[in-house]
Amino acid sequence: MILKRIVQWALMAVAVPVAAAGARQLSRKMEARRGPSGVTRLLNKGADHLRPQKAKRRRFW
Repeated sequence: MILKRIVQWALMAVAVPVAAAGARQLSRKMEARRGPSGVTRLLNKGADHLRPQKAKRRRFW
């Protein structure tokens, strides 16, 4: 039972970031070749939902 949870955690820790990066890369290549389209926007949105980009750090001074 614990082994199953460890495998699930490892899969999520590796597969989700890889899938998000793959979707982003595919979207960029499609945009470079054919221009922006609904498919490329959908790929970018999906990648953002899977793994959003880190927010820029705010400085208080």
